[in-house]
Amino acid sequence: MQILNEQDLNASIPAGDLVFKTTLDLINPTNNQSDDHGWIAQADAKKSAMFGLKMRQAGFNMLVLGQHGSGRTSLMKAAMQQVAKEATTKNGPQLTDLVALYHFNQVNQPFLIKLPVGMGAELSTQMDVFARAFMAELPTLVAIADKNEAVTKAEAWLKSATKELEKLVKGNNQLNQYIAAVKRDVATFVKVYPAPANNEVDGALEALMGDGFLNRFKVNILVNHQADADAGLMQPVVYDNDPSYQSLFGSLETSAEQTHEFMRLRAGKLHQADGGMLLVQLRDILNDEQNGEQMIEKLYRFLRNGTLQFEDAVGSGASAGYVLANTLIPLRVKIVLIAMREDFYSLLDENPDFFDYFPIKVEFADSINANAENYAAVAGFVAQKCEQHGCAHFDAKAVETLIGALQRLEEDQARISTNFAFLERLMLESASYAGDADVVTQNHVQAAISARNHRHQYFETQIRESIIDNELLIQVHGEVVGQVNGLTHIELGDASFGSPIRITARCYPGRKGLINIDREVNMSGPNHDKGIFILQNWLSASFSHLAPLSLNASLVFEQEYNGVEGDSASCAELFALLSAMANLPIQQGMAITGALNQFGEVMPIGGVNEKIEGYFRVCKALGLDGKQGVIIPKRNQRHLLLDDEVVQAVKEGKFKIITIDHVLEGIELLVNVAAGEKDASGSYEANTVMGHAQAVLAEYRKTLENNQSKRKND
Repeated sequence: MQILNEQDLNASIPAGDLVFKTTLDLINPTNNQSDDHGWIAQADAKKSAMFGLKMRQAGFNMLVLGQHGSGRTSLMKAAMQQVAKEATTKNGPQLTDLVALYHFNQVNQPFLIKLPVGMGAELSTQMDVFARAFMAELPTLVAIADKNEAVTKAEAWLKSATKELEKLVKGNNQLNQYIAAVKRDVATFVKVYPAPANNEVDGALEALMGDGFLNRFKVNILVNHQADADAGLMQPVVYDNDPSYQSLFGSLETSAEQTHEFMRLRAGKLHQADGGMLLVQLRDILNDEQNGEQMIEKLYRFLRNGTLQFEDAVGSGASAGYVLANTLIPLRVKIVLIAMREDFYSLLDENPDFFDYFPIKVEFADSINANAENYAAVAGFVAQKCEQHGCAHFDAKAVETLIGALQRLEEDQARISTNFAFLERLMLESASYAGDADVVTQNHVQAAISARNHRHQYFETQIRESIIDNELLIQVHGEVVGQVNGLTHIELGDASFGSPIRITARCYPGRKGLINIDREVNMSGPNHDKGIFILQNWLSASFSHLAPLSLNASLVFEQEYNGVEGDSASCAELFALLSAMANLPIQQGMAITGALNQFGEVMPIGGVNEKIEGYFRVCKALGLDGKQGVIIPKRNQRHLLLDDEVVQAVKEGKFKIITIDHVLEGIELLVNVAAGEKDASGSYEANTVMGHAQAVLAEYRKTLENNQSKRKND
């Protein structure tokens, strides 16, 4: 057992670990990148990420695991951009355009061609020029009655009209074939098109244009990477932040206009990422209730085959799943899949083969060690964000408070949370409280934290007022037998707080053992039931010399109507039971949290800070008298990061925080009677807690035996 002092209740940064006056001192004009600071906190993740991104061989897709706010998306995007700029082209061009052309030999089937960057736009411009020139020349050609003469003139015109096109496509066999097909089509059209009656050329051409005849000469630019090339990227970097079946795999657009199939094609993000990298969030795919499973299956087939085909997946009836022929093309894409760990393991159970194609795993740490290097990383991140958002810089004490908030988020004095999204929000809120001040100080950060806590206090306030009004029965003064204050951790959306709850126990002679009333009425969860069974077996083992115990005992969480889950109250339940058995009163000012194992060791629990602070606020409202406090597991001491008000109360002796390793330390403290130890025969000394309980159990056995004898005699 240890009574903690104020130094034990929070973390502190050693003097000299923050060696700047304000974060402005940390700005490096030549390298002001927040991702540098973020990666310092994720050194192992960076090593894996850079290795995976630089692997050019096919099949080395990447799975990035981490919690929201850890920087996994922003850092991976920055790393992908860096690798794309540094990539070489020794394996051939990695930035290509993709165009769809009219297939003159197979009507209503597209002709897909990959072209060097910028060539798609040039081809489209040249084909538009050609189409307009042909439209201007067409009236002259169709008006010639002698078709042989018309064809001869058309061929002469084509030779002149396609000069620029032929220069553009020189050396490209596919485009050479396409231009040759264009020439044959024009010549054939002129040959077979009937001369208009009564020389009404304009009317005939108008009808021809209405049928979309000239659309066959258009170029559908599906992918254009000119902007990436201008930005210095050697390979495409694509992020689909709202993935759908169509956005990932492309689609066949529905059109009411008369148009050719190749003009209805729309590229997906996989087409755009050909030769480079695609970043996508797994949760976005899984949360698509309509097409999520189909997207995973289609992605799996792409990973297996390396080819992709356009299909109309949003149609209805006969058109649903319609696949457009001649659109199967090979694509080489490194997929970077961002995932929460729970989503990854869920999909792994359902589709284990899917992740065979993601051999590179990048694990983003949820927390990092609290040391000078990582303090500097956080400070550097703050400095960069101040520059990015144009807000005032933070002094060293303010940064120290921000780091404390990250440690509080992690609930560990020796660790810092990597939730930089939380840090950025708190930064901006603190800067807002600073107003026009030149520097954001510790007071501004504290004001932002206090305001945030206040915004989330509504439900806690309602519960506390119910306690003050004596509607919710909580006693923090005096002593009572078989009654103790346990501590609950309540999470309602973004609100998280602790609150006391009364636990009571009653005992009498019998054979049923321990009855958990909450379990009997189906108001307890499996973890709580597990804790009760552990408690029951510890009790039986502790009094094994009296086994089987002649005991009926009941435990209940008073005024709890929403169910009970978790085993963190098992110590408090045991203390209430021992008090009832031994008929020794418990100090009501001391609240208890902690779970026990079968050997009576006290195990750590979650939400310890919220539990202590919530109980402190109740005690403060009902009147602090120096006898109130909280008993917590010794193993939770490193998790203490309490607010200043509680620390000050402990310093002034108005509130106590005590740690224990074993349950007998706790009961001894609560009833001010020695717990007692077993002697060689397995019995306990008479004037101890366990001795009192032993005597009561022996008396219960006698009572049962006497009652049984009376029944036999009757």
